[in-house]
Amino acid sequence: MSLLRDVPESWPVEDSNDLHRDDWVVAFRSDRIRRPGAEDEEPFRRLVLEHPGAAVVLAIDEDDRVLCLRQYRHPAQYRLVELPAGVVDHPGEDPEQVARRELREEAALAAERWTHLLSTLSSPGYSAERIHYYLAEGLSPADRGDFVLRHEEADLETFWVPFPELVDAILAGDVTDGPVVQAVLACHVLRERARRA
Repeated sequence: MSLLRDVPESWPVEDSNDLHRDDWVVAFRSDRIRRPGAEDEEPFRRLVLEHPGAAVVLAIDEDDRVLCLRQYRHPAQYRLVELPAGVVDHPGEDPEQVARRELREEAALAAERWTHLLSTLSSPGYSAERIHYYLAEGLSPADRGDFVLRHEEADLETFWVPFPELVDAILAGDVTDGPVVQAVLACHVLRERARRA
């Protein structure tokens, strides 16, 4: 096994208490865990934000423009440049299907070609949220179906940005949403590798 690989592991949980749980996306709990092989040590507390995971769509048209959203995010107190994205609604739901749904619902678009770019853990110190990133190409208009934009999404703005300009805005620190940064830079790296090959 390569040393340059994340390894699944689970430490013993002595007890777990819900701090917040309702019918919204996330829950918050407190676990007391024990380090394996250290039975003489006291268990210690770790706070865990439960999250079902999400998918993010980097939609690029035939003119090499990226579909961007501008959306208000209350915790950050910013209107951020984002990409279409959404949470895994049901356990076991295929992340690519989530990406397809979110592109249709948030941007009224469909794509012919889907490429998985990468999957990352958002902040593993307190959450197991895993985000799956997809490149969507061959775009065409699509019907949102019965989806209705509500709350922050009702104020959503969509716009197109040339891919190189988005890379520059990220590197200048003007676009800071983590999923945008990861999707765009992953795609940029893959393009550079293909160009050099």
